[in-house]
Formats: sequence, C-alpha cells, structure tokens
Amino acid sequence: MTEATRPSPEAFLRQAAQEGRGRLKVFLGAAPGVGKTWEMLTGGRQRREAGVDVVIGVVETHGRRETEALVHGHEVIARRLVDHQGHSLGEMDIDAILERRPRLVLVDELAHSNAPGSRHPKRYQDVEELLDAGIDVYSTLNIQHVESLNDVVASFTRVRVRETVPDSILENAEIEVVDIPPDELIERLRDGKVYIPQEASRALGHFFSKSNLTALRELALRRAADAVDAQMLDHVRSHALAGSFAVGERIVVAISELPVAAELVRAGKRLADALKAPWTAVYIETRRSRAMSDDDRRQLADTLALASRLGASTATVPAASVVEGLRAFAEDARATQVVIGKSTRPWWFEMRHGSVVDQLVRTIDDVAVHVLPGEADKQVRQRNPLVARPGRWGRPAHYIWSLAMVVAMTALGRLLIEVIDLSNIALLYLVPVMFAAATFGLRAGLFAALASSLAYNFFFLPPTGTLTVNNPENIVSILVLLGVAVVTSQFAARVRAQADLAQSSARQNAALASFSRLLIAAPDQDGLMHAICAEVGRLLDVRTVLLLPSADGPMLRAAVPPEDRLEQIERAAAQWAIDNAQPAGRGSATLTASDWLFHPLRTTRGVLGVLGMSRDDAGEPVRSDQVPLLMSLLDQASIALDRMELEEASLHARQVDERDRLRSALLSSVSHDLRTPLTTILSAAQAMQRDPSPAMAATIEAEAHRLNRFVSNLLDMVRVEAGALPLKVEATDLFDAAASAAHDTRASLAGHEVKVDIPANIPLVRVDPVLLHHCLINLLDNAGRYADPDTPIVIRARRTADAILLSVIDQGPGIAPGNEKRVFETFTRLEGSDRAKHGTGLGLAIVKGFAEAMGLSVEAANASDPHGACFTIRLPESLLITQLGDKDMP
Repeated sequence: MTEATRPSPEAFLRQAAQEGRGRLKVFLGAAPGVGKTWEMLTGGRQRREAGVDVVIGVVETHGRRETEALVHGHEVIARRLVDHQGHSLGEMDIDAILERRPRLVLVDELAHSNAPGSRHPKRYQDVEELLDAGIDVYSTLNIQHVESLNDVVASFTRVRVRETVPDSILENAEIEVVDIPPDELIERLRDGKVYIPQEASRALGHFFSKSNLTALRELALRRAADAVDAQMLDHVRSHALAGSFAVGERIVVAISELPVAAELVRAGKRLADALKAPWTAVYIETRRSRAMSDDDRRQLADTLALASRLGASTATVPAASVVEGLRAFAEDARATQVVIGKSTRPWWFEMRHGSVVDQLVRTIDDVAVHVLPGEADKQVRQRNPLVARPGRWGRPAHYIWSLAMVVAMTALGRLLIEVIDLSNIALLYLVPVMFAAATFGLRAGLFAALASSLAYNFFFLPPTGTLTVNNPENIVSILVLLGVAVVTSQFAARVRAQADLAQSSARQNAALASFSRLLIAAPDQDGLMHAICAEVGRLLDVRTVLLLPSADGPMLRAAVPPEDRLEQIERAAAQWAIDNAQPAGRGSATLTASDWLFHPLRTTRGVLGVLGMSRDDAGEPVRSDQVPLLMSLLDQASIALDRMELEEASLHARQVDERDRLRSALLSSVSHDLRTPLTTILSAAQAMQRDPSPAMAATIEAEAHRLNRFVSNLLDMVRVEAGALPLKVEATDLFDAAASAAHDTRASLAGHEVKVDIPANIPLVRVDPVLLHHCLINLLDNAGRYADPDTPIVIRARRTADAILLSVIDQGPGIAPGNEKRVFETFTRLEGSDRAKHGTGLGLAIVKGFAEAMGLSVEAANASDPHGACFTIRLPESLLITQLGDKDMP
C-alpha cells in the first residue's frame, strides 16, 4: 500500500474518539427569528414518528404559538429550579435526562449560560456530558455566538456577544443551516413574530439592519461550508479515497530560499482572497537544503514569517525531491490549486536535474498549477552558476578517507589476485565507492569511483603499471566499473541524504515533543515562563529572557541564566517587537546594535510577550539552520502562555462568580433569617413599653440569643475561610462536651429529648474543646430544626479499631440521596429549607471547617433504625488519650 492510498492515522484516531459518543446536530442560523427552534422541533418530531425515543431537555418558545404547538406531543423533562438573587430560574435537568436515557434529546440555545450553582457554567458543557453518555442531541445556535467570529461580528454590529461557544463544538457536529432572506426576517420582526413590538422597533434600528443581517447570513453559510469541508476531508483521509474533492478551493504555495518566494506568497494571498479559500505555504526540504548558506536560511525564515502574517498555514516537509514532496503534500491537503515559481536556470542545469515545474505539471492530477516567472532570481543572484557554494564540495578529509579506502581495496586485491578471478577484483572497488557516498556525500563517492577505476586499470589490467589497455575487453570492464560505481554512489548518497533528513526531522520532533511536555507540566505562569526560557536556551545554546508588556514598558519575568536588568537599547528593541509583532535586535532588520534578538510571542489575541536570546560571544543569537526549530518553539510557547492566561482568567471569573453567589446567598439569608428575630425583638420591645411582662422579656432574650448565634455563625465562617482558627488543644471528655452542648441548645431543642449515649470507657481526646463545642451545637441545632416533632435526638459515641465515631442522630426526613456531601457546602439548604426552616445554611459548613482544623473529619448519612439523618465526627486513634500519664498531653 502506497502512502497516497494509506488511510490517515490521525483521521482514524479522531473517528475512534467519537466511538460510543452521541451525535450532535446543530441548527445554525444568522440571527434570532430565522426558525432554528422550529426546525429542531420538526426534526425531532420526524425522528419520534420513525420510532426514535425523543425527549425535550429545554426549549425556549418565547411565547410563539406556532413553536408551542410543536412542543405538544413530545415528552418534556421538567426543568430544575435554581434560586438566584431571590428568583427561581429554570435550567435543564441534566441528571433527570441521564437517568431517563433517551436516544435523542432536544436542547435549545446551545450558547446559554446556566444559573450560578449549576453543575456546568455553560449549556454546551451540559450537552458535552450528554454526548459522552451516548445520547444524541439536537441544538440551536446563532452564528454570532461562535467564539472565533466574536470580534468579526462586533466589528460591524457594534454589539459584543458575551455568550460564546468554542469552535471545537462545531468541528464534530452535523450542521444544518436555517436560512431566510434578510427582508423576510425583517418583515417577521415587524409582525412581532420575533420580539414584542417595543423590543422589535429598537432591534430594527440597531442589530437587525439589512446590512448586518446580510453579513451575518454570509458568515453562517461560510462557517457551515468550512465545517462540512473539514469533515469531508477527514472522511476521505480515513478511507484513503482518491481525488481532491474540489467542492471548495484549497491553495498550496510552494516557496524556497530565493527572494522571489516573497512574491509567490503575496500572489498566493491575493488568489486566496479572491477565491475566499484557505491556503498553505510549504517548503520542501531536500538534501540540497543542507548546503544552504546563512543568508538563504534567513531568507526562508522571513518568507515563512511573511506567509504566517498574511494568514497562511505554514509547513516544512522533508522529501527526496521537490516534486515528490510537493505532490504528496498537495494530495494529502486535497489542494485544488498550486502556486509555484519558475526560476531561470542554465540549459545544462535543466538537462541534468530537469525542471520542477514541468515534472509537477506532468505528474500531478486534478490540480491547477499557477506558474509565476522568476525573473527576479536573475537580478538578485548575479553569480556564476559554475562557482560552487562554500562547503558544497565537502572537506578535504572526506577525499583523503575515500582515497585511503581505495588504497586499502587495492592492497587487498593484490593479496587475492592469485585466489580470485580478475573480474571479481573490480567488485572490491564498490566498497570504497559506497562508503564514500554514504558517509561523505555524492561528490566524494564520484571521486572514489574515478580513483577506483584508475587503480583497477593501473594495478590489475595488463600491462600493469600503466594506464594503457591492450585488450578491448578490459576497456569494457573499466567502463562498466566506472558506470556501476557512479550509479552506486548516487544511490548511496540519496539514501544518506534521506536518512539525514529523517534524522533531522526526528530530532526536531523529539525536541518539540519534549518542549510541549514541559509546558504542559508547568504549575503556574511563572513556572511556565521559566520552563520556556530554560528549554529554548538548552536547545539553541543561548541565554534567554522573557518579557511581558506593562504600562511601564517591557517587564522582565524570567531569565536563564538569571538576569537582573537589561540595557536601554535592549528594552527599546523588546518594546519595538511588542508594538510591531516582528523580531528586533541583533540578527534582525531593526535595532541591530542590541546584543539580544527579541521574537514576539503572537496569538490571535495579540502579542503576549517577547522572548530574547543572546550568546556569550556576542555572535548571532540564532544560527540559520536553527530558525525552523525556533519558529516552532515560539508557536508552542505562545499557545502555552495564551492557555495559561485564559485558565487564570477563567479561574478569576469562577472566583468572582462564587463570591457573587455567596454574596447573594448572604443577602438572602440576612433579609430572611436575620430579619425574623429582629422583627420579633422590636415587636416585643414595643409591647413591653405598653405592658411590661416577664414573657416579653424572655422572648426578647431568646430571639437575641438566636440572632447572636446567626451572627456568630457568619463570623465563624469568615474565620474558617480565612484559615484564622487558633487551636488550643486540651484533654477533653466527650460526655462532658456532649452534655454541655445539649444544655446550651435546650431552647432550640424544645420538644425534643436529648439522649447522650457515650460509654464510660470512651477515652479522653486531644481536641480544642471550644471548637468541638461549636461543632456539637451546630449539629444539635440542625437536628432540632429538621427532626420530626416530639422525637428524641441522640448523641452517640462508639469506639472502632482506629477511631472514635461521635454521632448526632435525629428522626426526621433524612438526606436525599446524592446530597450527603452537598449539605456541608456554604449556604446550602436543601429542598426549599430556606422557606420551611429558619437558618443561614452555615451551620454544617462551620462543623466541617472546625472539624478539619482539628484534624477530624465529618460525614453525613441516613440512619437506618430509626429513619432520619446521622452526622458523624470521626476522631482518629492518634488523638485518643489511653493513659493519664500520656507524655504528649499539653
């Protein structure tokens, strides 16, 4: 099986990753009101009528009667209510859908943000979990919610969309474009079929202008076409189907180290813009690439950088020949057009090597080849083509070793002349030819071939000792030996060149893989930047610094070896590289007086920083042969820095969301639970002014204690989250601790008998008695609020092999399955308890925080006999005092 007909391993891996997953179908529209939800419901109804198990996870009808009519007949999964800032929000119940396990679920508005407190912040993450469970999903999306198009949409609509969906979601989805003309959509808007009249008139003057809708429509159609094209290429590669499948144009620009390559890149950009097609700039690396000068390598790097700045993908492909490599790359990329330049070469050069353009046109099928003239090559390179480049003929030592091998074979042949036939002596001379060609290159092999032919003639063909030949048959032997030696040297040199290219590519790939692993393992941004400097310095043997932009200029963040400061010219070069997104400093075209070369770390979000390199000997920081490796390292470093910054921004956003959630819960708690005792106190105080009585005073005292307990819980929670819990460990009797807690909670436990079941042989424990007292008070208070009326509450202690289990057990409704850990979260009150039971939702969170501060653990479970909730504090063996004289006692 040839390379061209071999299925793509990468495509197989992507297909394998989809095995067992559900399939996602996205109904994509240009704007609200085009009918995405209608089409999704219609498609779901057709699947249901075909016998498929279909349910509705969430559908937003927005009051449209036609859409509501389509919902009827479908099974609808009830939404999960989430309390947010005093309002109940309905969100898709993903757990109910997973338990129901339909074959297909309809989920409207893929880009929707879930209410705080939901399992996932975004609805598309809910959909990912459903797909992972093997459930198919139909969903809807507007084009302005695609992440990569966010800036483009904002540029002409002047509206920044906050809810976005990653492009990766669409890469594996089936896309159905729901499209209507802009005039028809505007008419629907005026008729009130999209928004209510007040909102519709405002939308017509802003977002829903005809120009905006037309641009959004084009974006939707192009994005869908790109997704379909990518999926089609993935399919044909995984099945090794022949052909370019030229539904959409794909352009490949072949570049070289010649200055004219920049013109090819610009021409390729113009062609790609005209055809609205993706394009790639590719350099085919052959054995001739090793003979390139530093200027050539620098020119090649500049050309690749130019192509990248103009929006092209770039690639460097090792191959035995330019034609073979370019043809294979074009076939793999399913290119429809190739742009190549025709350099002006002497006639004898084309007679020997052939024309790349002619060979490509003859051998490549179903691809249009654009040939640009290479007249600029004549003007730039005014040199004699017969003059070899420096180092082209190799080192003198190569020819000395080749000649030594010929001498050795001659000596061996003289020793064997009496044993073997004369014709077989010629075969010995193939050894130095193959050795020289495989080790030193083609020219050394040709030199060995010529020397072998002369040696064979001089030492073995009669008359020996001269270069004359008497027998015509011997002339044929010499010519055959010379011809075989030349052909063998060419084959050996070609194999060596291919091996060198493969080895060089393998080394570079290994270096990039190692670099990628280091970047992934970096724990934080500082560690990441130090890893970038250390690894780039090691691979390129340079000193490195990494600077980030700031209001005060480039800020030094990492350096290997450590650098305290940079000179003013270095900072100026770094700032120029940041501002212009181009290299600056030594070895570049700008601020060359600097000892450092600064390369920008570019991403789609702009320049994140610059990486500086220099050498101790003040030479060129980067050799010309290291430029391709450097470009790859810079790309990976930029992606890693971008990922780290996005992760930190995401973490900060989650922290802000969590603070907002806690703030909202706290305000809700204060407004509901803390205001209740205040109202009672004020009412009782006013009543006492009219008619003082002991009952009113007792009410005021009880409510004040209750209010004090709430405020204390809030303060204690602050201490827990701040980690400010000073411990005063003492030997504590659990029976006394339980009795004291029961006494202090007797008011809140009115109507409940507290039973203390702690055996006398339970040893003392080393804990903070105050914190343990708070834990028991909160557990008893929780039990008193949720236990059934007139039922006992039990405090029980049991000794196990490695711990003491101290439990508080009530006889109430118990804990719903799956909420055993959630009850310890801050401000958590399950099943509407904020209405039915007073409390801040902090008591159990305080128990957990105080217990962990003392080295204990706490867990919740349901009691089996009798029914109810059981909260257990586990005191490990290390805290038990088994002897009164324990030396570890304080």
